Order: sequence, then C-alpha cells, then structure tokens
Amino acid sequence: MTIQAIIKNAMKRLELEGKLLTPDFYAEAFCKEAQKAGMNSEDCNQLDKFTQTLGKDFQKELTNYRITTMSELTRFLISKLNRTNKSQCSEILDSQTLLFKRVLQVIEVLHNKEASDLAKKCIELLAQTPSTAQLEQFRQLWINFITTYDDSFLQNLSSFGTVDSKNLRETIKKLKVVPVNNTLSNSDLAKISSLLIASLVPSIASSVNEKIADLSQRIKSNPALLDTADIENEIKAAISLRIALDKNSVKEMVESIDGVLDKLSLRLIDMIEKSDNSTIEIKKIKSELEAYNGESDKNFTLSHKKLFTIALALEENTELLSKDLKGHNEEVKILGQRIRQLEGDLEVAKQESKEDFLTKLYNKRALEEFLTIKEAEFDRYGHNFSVVMFDIDHFKNVNDTFGHDAGDAVLSAFAKILKSEARTVDIVGRFGGEEFLAILSETDTAGGAIFAEKVRLHVEQAKFMYKGQRIAVTVSAGVSERKVHSSFRAAINSADEYLYKAKKDGRNQVAYKK
Repeated sequence: MTIQAIIKNAMKRLELEGKLLTPDFYAEAFCKEAQKAGMNSEDCNQLDKFTQTLGKDFQKELTNYRITTMSELTRFLISKLNRTNKSQCSEILDSQTLLFKRVLQVIEVLHNKEASDLAKKCIELLAQTPSTAQLEQFRQLWINFITTYDDSFLQNLSSFGTVDSKNLRETIKKLKVVPVNNTLSNSDLAKISSLLIASLVPSIASSVNEKIADLSQRIKSNPALLDTADIENEIKAAISLRIALDKNSVKEMVESIDGVLDKLSLRLIDMIEKSDNSTIEIKKIKSELEAYNGESDKNFTLSHKKLFTIALALEENTELLSKDLKGHNEEVKILGQRIRQLEGDLEVAKQESKEDFLTKLYNKRALEEFLTIKEAEFDRYGHNFSVVMFDIDHFKNVNDTFGHDAGDAVLSAFAKILKSEARTVDIVGRFGGEEFLAILSETDTAGGAIFAEKVRLHVEQAKFMYKGQRIAVTVSAGVSERKVHSSFRAAINSADEYLYKAKKDGRNQVAYKK
C-alpha cells in the first residue's frame, strides 16, 4: 500500500471518529493505518523509543495509564513534574544547613580549642557556598579529629576527686580544691554595708518597717556582721519585706485611682444618656474631685490634678457635645438604614453573579469556573468527566408562536427537569440562549449518553403548558468525555459537534461517539 493510500485512510478514520483535523489526532490515525497496512514508520515508533529510556517504574505507570501517543506521554510527564514538590526539597536542605550551623556554633563554645577552631572554620566555609570538594575536605578533618582525640589529660585531675570524662561540669563540681582566703577588709565591709542599707529603703512605700530599720541599724553600727553566716537569711527576709511594702503601696494607689475613674466613667455614661442635664452632671463630678484630697497617699496628687483638669474640660465642652450628638443622631440612623440596604443589594449581587436569573441554574461564567476546576483535577489525579450539550428543538418557533413569555416558561421547566435528573455531584447550567451544559463527574461517554437519554425521554413525555395551551417540546444532545481530548475546550467542541449532528439527523435524539 502506498503512503498516499495510508494518508487517505487516515483522513477517513478521523471523519468516521468525529475528530477534528489536528496534528495530534492526525498522527494517531496515520500510525494506526500504517500499522494496519504493515508499514513500519519511525515517527510512529517514537513512543516505544522514548519509553525504553525510562525506568521500569515509569514504564509500568505508562502501561497502567494506557499511554498510546507522544501527546499523552508529554502530558503524563508534565503532570509528573507538576507533582514534584521542589520547594519542599529546598526547605529540607535549608533546614539541614541551619541545623549544621547551630551544631557548629555549639561546638565552637565548648572547652576544646582544636574543636572550636575547626567549627569556626566550618561556619566561615558555609557562608561562602562551598563546593563538594571543600565539604569533603572538612569532613575528613572532622574524621581526623574524632579518631585522634585524646582525653587522657583529664586523668591528671584524679588526685583531686572523681573524673567523669563524659560530664566535665560534674567533674569540676567534685574537685576538692583548697579555697583561697577571700576575707574582706573592714573598709570593704563598711562600703558594702552602706550600699546594702540604701537598697533596703522602700522605693515607693512612704515609711520603713521596724524590722528593716532594726537590721539596717545593726549593719551600720557593725559592718563585720556581713561576714557572718546567719546574716544572709536576715538580709533575704528584709529584701522580701521591702518588696512587699512597695507592692502594697502600689496596690493602694491603684485602688484609689480606680475608684475615682469608676465614678468618672459612670457619670460620663449617665451624662451622655441624659444629655439635657449633662452640664449639671459634670459639675457634680468636678465637685467630687475638688473634695477628694488623696487620702491614701500624697504621691497621688499628680493623678488627682490630671483628673480634675479633665473634669474642667468636660464642663466647658458638654453643651457643644450635646448639640452635636442630637444633630448627628438622625444622620447615623439614615446611614445605618443605607448600610443595611447596601448589604442586602451586595448579597443579591453575589448570588446573581453565578446564577442565571431565569432558570436559577449556574450561568456560563460559573460553568467556566467549574470546568477549570475539573480540568485541574483531571491533570493532577486523572479524574475523568463527560460533558453533555443540550439544545431545545425549534425553540424559535415557540417564541414566534406563543410569545417570549412562553419561551421563558419552557426554559424554566426544562431547567427543573435537567436538575431533577442530575446527581448531587453533577453540575448543570445554562450555557446561553436555549443551550444547556451538564458536567458529569467520574463519567465516560457511555455514562453521559445514558444521562442525556434520560433527560431527552423526560422532556418528550412531559406536558409543557402555557395559559391552558400545551406546547410540544423535545431536546437534542451531544456527548463527549475529557479523556479522549486534549483539553476540556476540545471536549466541549466535540459535544457541540455531536449536538449539531443530532439536530441535523432529525432532532430529539442523543449523538456521541459509539
């Protein structure tokens, strides 16, 4: 058989299979016809040629997915690459490098000069993006260190106590070293005693406790007490007592301020609620603040003065505030009503943005979004789906004969039928005019044809009534599935072509690739 005959047969195959004349579909048809004719074409053997260069695991996956064309192999490899998480590998490598740096920093501060110097050099190396050879060189240096490390010098300390080579801290603690004479002179003790006495005086409380005063006097008269063993506990107790006195004084001040602020807050709230009497209420607040003299503590004078200044300012501005509140109250109410109305309009707009106003099904925009999601699921997980295009037969005659209101009634009734026959996982919507689209999850062409036939039969048997008149309505449909096409756009175009075929062959029927 000649090459021209094979080309001719390939074109006939495309026409019989209802496929568009694209490079991919033509190559697939040509290879099938060449194989049928017993002709060996190198272009048709490219898939086997490239498959043999892949690993066994890849070849097994290609067999499971039934990859038969170079186009399918390309999409498979792209999908495989998309699933590779490069950022995760980079994050793990960065985390390992950071961990390595932290370990080196710990080694650098340990009590071994050789290890510290080597760790410091490694940290400097990591900051320079080292080569594999440099990393290997330093790895060997660490191996040399660990293999030649000698801790026998620790045994020289055995005469002073127990030596634990795995815990230097405990070894140092257990060493029996003769203490050096650290006795302070009398002049040193006098200086320390004066500083200690000054630190025992409360910084906030107004008076010194008797116990603190007694201890301070004893230390002042005899600084040598600081060199005795018993004085430590007394000093600790005195410090704790000084802190307690300061805390108690602060607590009293805060309670005093809180009391005044509570009264001020309550009066202000009441003033706003009774705006007509606001000036009188503020005057009452001012009188109470004038009568308050800071009984709890003299240090409260500054806070008291500030509160009194606030009351004066409130008295001067209350009348203006009352007028402003009355004037703005009506404006606030009007704005509140407007906001509620706008919120309602926004909610309606959100609903209408994806819903067809007449049929209450998804509109074309929403269908496009769902198709994009389905395409992503197909590319990533191989989830197949089918699309069914419906078109109401002779719909123009319905509008011309019974009027556009009747046409709208027919569209709404058909939408209810379409929705009733669909599963919960299926997506149905109005694609435009009298055309409707169904997206059927995990469904091939045969399943889509069954669904389309159920809808067609339901429409044929239904009674479409308008103002007491029955309108005869039928529907045609075209079915296609995603798996056999290069994109969901191609699947929709194929379903549309089969819909055109159904209408051309007499309408009221379902057309698809059998």
